Amino acid sequence: MFKFFKTKKPAQPDPQLQDEAERQVDTQEPAVPAEEAPAGQSWLSRLKTGLSRTGQSLGGLFVDARLDEDLYEELETALIMSDAGMEATESLLTALRARVRKERLTEPAQARKALCELLTQHLSVLEKPFEADRVKPLVIMIAGVNGAGKTTSIGKLARAFQAYGAQVLLAAGDTFRAAAREQLMEWGDRNKVTVIAQEGGDPAAVAFDAVNAGRARESDIVMIDTAGRLPTQLHLMEELKKIRRVISKADGDAPHEVLLVVDGNSGQNVLAQIKAFDAAIGLTGLVVTKLDGTAKGGTLAAVAAGSQGVRPVPVYWIGVGEGIEDLQPFVAGEFAQALVGNHEA
Repeated sequence: MFKFFKTKKPAQPDPQLQDEAERQVDTQEPAVPAEEAPAGQSWLSRLKTGLSRTGQSLGGLFVDARLDEDLYEELETALIMSDAGMEATESLLTALRARVRKERLTEPAQARKALCELLTQHLSVLEKPFEADRVKPLVIMIAGVNGAGKTTSIGKLARAFQAYGAQVLLAAGDTFRAAAREQLMEWGDRNKVTVIAQEGGDPAAVAFDAVNAGRARESDIVMIDTAGRLPTQLHLMEELKKIRRVISKADGDAPHEVLLVVDGNSGQNVLAQIKAFDAAIGLTGLVVTKLDGTAKGGTLAAVAAGSQGVRPVPVYWIGVGEGIEDLQPFVAGEFAQALVGNHEA
């Protein structure tokens, strides 16, 4: 079994798979060495650092404050500025007011703790463990716009799946951009994972071959990269639909997961991306990257609230940096703590 709960400790991976730092080789970003997490720094600490922009502006309002109408107005502004959206902001503040009245809270620190609990409850609709062993091979189709960190996330996930004992196969379905194919093949070399690829050609054919190869090789997981594109590029979105249909021809139940990788710095644009890709290919989960200090973080509250007609698609993983350990399963309580800040006044 390898279900991805936060509480589960993975088996120790092959030391050969840990001997080289991750680096970006996508042409969208310069190749730089991955930064290792500071020694002894926990995942929650790194997440708080990554979301410090919102944590300071939102959590800081409770410091030396009075629990009055002015505080509620400042909270409203801070939540909206964090890209939480009007629906989530109004819902959270209405619930907070009711909680303060019901429990007769008088101290700002108490209200901050209550807001954290309410935000946790609000985000819990997005929390779902990734069950990777329910079928063999599990076929995962992965989409996203250029620059979101899609191919890098695939490499990190391949490493994580291997740490849980899974046999992984990758498919370089971005046949239009040589750099994307080369990047995925480098990840394959680094992780000792086979990559199904071809120069140019039909990306749907690559996906079809990968599913069949995964079955023949008795792989546990087949991850299919697709070309980065904007939701407004309708002809490319049609190609995504074709890839999905062809995957289903290779395996009637596949793809078992359809993931969208989104950049945590994209703010409200994330909502438009989720809505467009979900309509085209039926998303089953999200991977949110680059929550590394500049991201506001409130966008996930907007997703959970169904803002702009977006379906609250589960968030399987979030990333706060380039290191392999910086991509972790999404846990609503941890994310809420990072957004609201410490509970001590």
